[in-house]
Amino acid sequence: MSCLRLVLGDQLSHSLPSLSSVDRQRDVVLLCEVIEEATYVRHHRKKIAFIFSAMRHFADELRAEGYRVDYIRLDDPANSGSLGGELRRAIKRHGPGRVELTQPGEYRVLQEMLQWQRELGLPVEILADSRFVCSLDEFADWASGRKQLRMEFFYREMRRKLGILMDGGQPLGGRWNFDSENRRPPASGLLIPQPHMVEPDDITREVLALVASRFPDNFGDLEPFHFAVTRRDALEALELFITERLAEFGDYQDAMLSGQPWMYHSHISMYLNCGLLEPLECVEAAEQAYREGLAPLNAVEGFIRQLIGWREFVRGIYWLRMPQYRELNALNATRRLPWFYWDGNTEMNCLRQCVTETRQHAYAHHIQRLMVLGNFALLAGIHPHDVNEWFLVVYADAYEWVELPNVTGMSQFADGGFLGSKPYASSGSYIKRMSDYCRSCRYDVKQRTGEDACPFNYLYWDFLERHRSLLSANPRMAMMYRTWDRMDEAERVDILALARSFLDALE
Repeated sequence: MSCLRLVLGDQLSHSLPSLSSVDRQRDVVLLCEVIEEATYVRHHRKKIAFIFSAMRHFADELRAEGYRVDYIRLDDPANSGSLGGELRRAIKRHGPGRVELTQPGEYRVLQEMLQWQRELGLPVEILADSRFVCSLDEFADWASGRKQLRMEFFYREMRRKLGILMDGGQPLGGRWNFDSENRRPPASGLLIPQPHMVEPDDITREVLALVASRFPDNFGDLEPFHFAVTRRDALEALELFITERLAEFGDYQDAMLSGQPWMYHSHISMYLNCGLLEPLECVEAAEQAYREGLAPLNAVEGFIRQLIGWREFVRGIYWLRMPQYRELNALNATRRLPWFYWDGNTEMNCLRQCVTETRQHAYAHHIQRLMVLGNFALLAGIHPHDVNEWFLVVYADAYEWVELPNVTGMSQFADGGFLGSKPYASSGSYIKRMSDYCRSCRYDVKQRTGEDACPFNYLYWDFLERHRSLLSANPRMAMMYRTWDRMDEAERVDILALARSFLDALE
């Protein structure tokens, strides 16, 4: 009995569970580009091109290995436009006895798949995705009975389980976390290596032409396009990071510089999240670099924490709390997303820099996302739905399972503290310390009041005052409330008035 095996655009792994038992003579592997997935949000054009090109290259790899592949292109005149429609058409073409697939990364897609089990008239088996180091059942067991879920404790469990950076039962260096050593501001004269870049081949150029034609008005620059779209090239990107950037990554992972969107970051998250790379091979490469003396412990630990700590943690949170998690809005934020998030037309240089680079590259590193773009949305009271949709649209590594907890929980505190212990809110002083953005800004980051005052400054204090009833009891916020309460009353009145005027104009 033959089997039809559906592979999604973020499942481009030869180790995919639904490919593990393929009968290459009888089974058919189905991949399809569908307009429904390309338009459920108005994705960055580079993101669409990246996924379609990677899918086409993956299909060719499977064919070269002897798989029977049925590949449906977006511009196929018979394309139904949906995953379900293409699955039904493929069943008619191939007459399989059953359908097998790997659990998708997004809740909405899983709900559709569960309907297929009832509607298709043949068995549909959904296999657990084994490409993560922590299964969803394992995460649910870890979370059960805990009053608070904190990534740090989950991360330690993953280190113990995997034996990563361990010395017997203890962490290497005597500490689990070296984050306090990873906050150096950008120094002058940094020699930042060029990022990994791949010249488009014929397949990618064909996809770029398709995206230019079908998605002309979507956000973002389509070219130049230099992403890796094969596993071989993604592995080269990983190797280049390990050899040229990892050693400095720890010290400067929070730093931001104008015209340097990549800094010392790996920029491999898009390859991890679509399946071209797997987390453990990246972790093992970094640990090996430490063992060989090629990178210091603070850099290697910080990188590994992102992979087996934070990435796995947010996935667990997503599946533990969906679908309710999508609707959370603990701070009752109601404003719409300002238009400058799309066009970068703002006098706040930090936001202009980050939006412009996002538009160009479909990428920004985590501090740009959290402490500039997310921080402003938090302080301004932007509705979490708008913020979530924007982050899902603009980044090539964004899928809802990873984007939603990062935005709703960490960035916007919309879950009321379920994921993070405090809001990641700050005044302009943090941006000044960790970047050079303030040097070229129309606003003065040293001023809290007056027409030249940095908006982050007065919006920060206004945010604290607006949410005093919810946040003042938080022990991590108490010192800032004491500082606010000690300010001269006239200055506090001016701050709140400036914030109100700014926010009214924003609307």
